[in-house]
Amino acid sequence: MRSAMTMNNPRATARARSKRAFYRTFQISNNPRYPPMNGLQILKRERQVPAHLVEAFKGLPVANISDCMARMAAGGPRLRPMHKSGYLAGPALTVKTRPGDNLMIHKALTMAQPGDVIVVDAGGDLTNALFGEIMMATAIKNGVAGIVLHGAVRDSEEIGEGHFPLYAAGVTHRGPYKDGPGEINVPIAIDGMVIRPGDLVLGDADGLLCVPYEDAESLLAATHKKMEIEKQMLADIAAGRLDTAWIDAALKRIGCNTEPR
Repeated sequence: MRSAMTMNNPRATARARSKRAFYRTFQISNNPRYPPMNGLQILKRERQVPAHLVEAFKGLPVANISDCMARMAAGGPRLRPMHKSGYLAGPALTVKTRPGDNLMIHKALTMAQPGDVIVVDAGGDLTNALFGEIMMATAIKNGVAGIVLHGAVRDSEEIGEGHFPLYAAGVTHRGPYKDGPGEINVPIAIDGMVIRPGDLVLGDADGLLCVPYEDAESLLAATHKKMEIEKQMLADIAAGRLDTAWIDAALKRIGCNTEPR
């Protein structure tokens, strides 16, 4: 029997109906008679960047790799390293979750293989922390290479004293809910950067980058070539012979005078 408060309060009645419909959705999605539901599913990762390429990228400046990708991909300025130091590199295990809820992140921790980077699209919401010291300890124990969370963390002091790579958009003490929905091993996007399961995720003090699975080898070669060019530029600067003619050429191209008037 419904309570008198619910019967006399239209808003309470609507909330109760919504809650019943929400849990009915979960019951349907877990029923083998019904097909899998977008927004509530766990998939297998079909491919991942090989370990030798992960090792080859480790330590390379993310800025140089980004330059070799035409500077068109980035995880956005909000995602910052919460840890003290340490390079992030590994194949992506992707999670898409409802803002404020970390049920699927807990599941991903049980699925992750050693060396995986768990990348979470939580909508960028900072209302609730979705990751903290206990989950970090679990990740380290399971051999996870790092965490990328488009959302908030807590226990920031403990995280900040360590070297486990963890990138997040902010900090709050308020904890999460564990009700779903969410998805694991689906393509996600963070600030326009698309991450697919198995893509190579990299991070240093400058931020995050996703290298598409199929482009990893060619980008590795391009990055090494870029680094050789910059090495020569630094040598030219030290020797006082850096060619700066390109600056005036660029100014003339856009119609600007090159000498002060």
